[in-house]
Parts: sequence; C-alpha cells; structure tokens
Amino acid sequence: MLDRESTFANPAIVKLLQTRFIPVAIDQAYQRRQQDNEGRFYQKIANQSPRKVGRGTTQGLFSADASGRLLAYTNNRGAERVLRMMKGSLQKHRPVKVAAIAKGAADARYNPQPPKGGLVVRVTSKVLGGYEKTDNEFRRIFQSSLGRDNLWIRADEHAALVKGQVPQSLLRRIARFHLVDNTRGEPPMWSVNEIKKLDGTIRNGQLRANVHLQTANNARGYEAQLFGRIETKNGNVTRLDLVAKGDFWGEGRYTRNAPKGRYPLAIAFTLADGKDTADVIPPQGSRGWIQGYIK
Repeated sequence: MLDRESTFANPAIVKLLQTRFIPVAIDQAYQRRQQDNEGRFYQKIANQSPRKVGRGTTQGLFSADASGRLLAYTNNRGAERVLRMMKGSLQKHRPVKVAAIAKGAADARYNPQPPKGGLVVRVTSKVLGGYEKTDNEFRRIFQSSLGRDNLWIRADEHAALVKGQVPQSLLRRIARFHLVDNTRGEPPMWSVNEIKKLDGTIRNGQLRANVHLQTANNARGYEAQLFGRIETKNGNVTRLDLVAKGDFWGEGRYTRNAPKGRYPLAIAFTLADGKDTADVIPPQGSRGWIQGYIK
C-alpha cells in the first residue's frame, strides 16, 4: 500500500523496472523459511545483506544478478533512495552465465493451494473517516490506503452456500482473519475467545450477519453488520458480494497511528473469477499454518 503510492508511483522507477530489471514480489515471511530451491535462492541473496535469515524479518528491496549475487539493498521506501539503489545496481551488474535453478519439490507448508472445489474471495478494507489531518506524506498515504487479502472457502462450505446455509466455520474464519484493519500494516488477528457475537443467515439470496469482536481489555474491537448477495447456478456460487461496515477501535503493533476512539471501517468481499494468478496468494491469516486457518 505504501509502496504503490510512493516508491512505485515514481515514473523513473517504473520505467527502469519495465526495461532493465525483472521485478519479483514475494512474501519474505514465507521465502526466508522455505526449505526448497526457491527459498534457498532467496535466502542466499538475503544473507548477503544486513537482514540475515534467522535474525527476524528480511523485508526490504533487494537487487541481485542471476547467480544470486547481491547488488544492492535498502529498506527505505523513499523514491529517490530507491532510484539511487537501482542505478547503482546497474553500474555494478556484470552479465554472468549460470545454470537454471531446478524447480524441485516445493515446501508444502509455505506453498498452500486454494481448496479444491472451494472458492476464492477478494477482500478489500478501507477506513472511512476519523483521521486527523497530517502534513506527513507517508502518514497521509496510510490514511487513504486500502487493505487487500484473499478469503479461501472450503468445498463443503461452498456446497452449504449453494443450499442457502451459512456455515459457522466460514463465519468464524471471516470474523477472525478478515474483519481486521489491515490498511496501515500487518494486523493482529482475533482469537476465538474474542468473538463476542457472531450470527448470520441467508434468505432469498441475501446474506445478513452481525459481529462483535473485542479483546479482553477492550483495547481493540469491531462491531459491524454484514450485508451481501449470493447467487448460484448449476450447483456453484456464481456471485458473492458482501460488505461489513461498523465501528472499529484500537490498533496493533504494526498498525500504529489509527484514528482515535471509534472509527468507521468497511470491508468488502467479492468472488474472484478464477482467472487471476492472485488466487493462489495465501490469506494473510494462514501464514505457516493453513490448517489452522481453513479448519
């Protein structure tokens, strides 16, 4: 979200990425742990930087050649800093011939696939108001940003939706992992005992639900109503549009600078068409424990 509005909004950076680099976007929380050829190649690059594998996060921007030799690294999102890094990388780069990396077997723990016979749903969140005005450019970007994620629905839950039923497992997954404020960074997810109220029904294709989420000390919470439309054809859900809207309060370790007090947060869910490579991006709440997410 920050990068789209700052780093990658710079025309010079975009042009270099299109003409002189092969851009790759990954979730380093996966790649730094993967025990497979893909993971090991990334780890080789990261270990040449100040962010060593095994010492916490390795997030940042890396530039490397085909052999995995690090050319440059920065964790600063300022456009001018990134542009200098890219130009410096081009000056250091010397073409080398290297053997192709064998694909090999993927580390299954960090390569989960959408449930067979299930559904993938796009999730988009937006804070609708409550922020104080700021002259800080990065904070302004965060205040207007969107949160994005995928919701994965199991095959049996898909079948239940076709029958006009709302599985409790699906409602619980939505509440715990997707009714979060992820517009400013990685949010804390909800635990089961933080679900104070959760119910939902489908009548004549219309889905309605109510939710109340709250931490034990009331430092963070969300009270919202969910309204949506579900359409089916030939035993499949062909439309799923759902909006959660209500009052959110509090913040997490990586979602600082939330509006003070209660503020309006809306979260939209819409069925993916199955043609986008983004379908296989795992839900954020499933990191490293897909079975815990999908159960």
